[in-house]
Amino acid sequence: MRMIAIIFGVLIALAGIVWALQGIGVIPGSFMSNNPPWIWIGAGTALLGVGLAVFGLRTGPPTKSP
Repeated sequence: MRMIAIIFGVLIALAGIVWALQGIGVIPGSFMSNNPPWIWIGAGTALLGVGLAVFGLRTGPPTKSP
């Protein structure tokens, strides 16, 4: 579970960064290019992904019960 959260968190954060850069107009060639709402959608998605990755990193390995 821990590794899955980290992997999905990083992938979601990368997608959010791409969306934000398209909204700013740095990455052209999409309907999202130079479209300001995608800046906020991308930033929010990136923050969600970072939060998920941090949650995965902070979650310790399962403890063995005797």
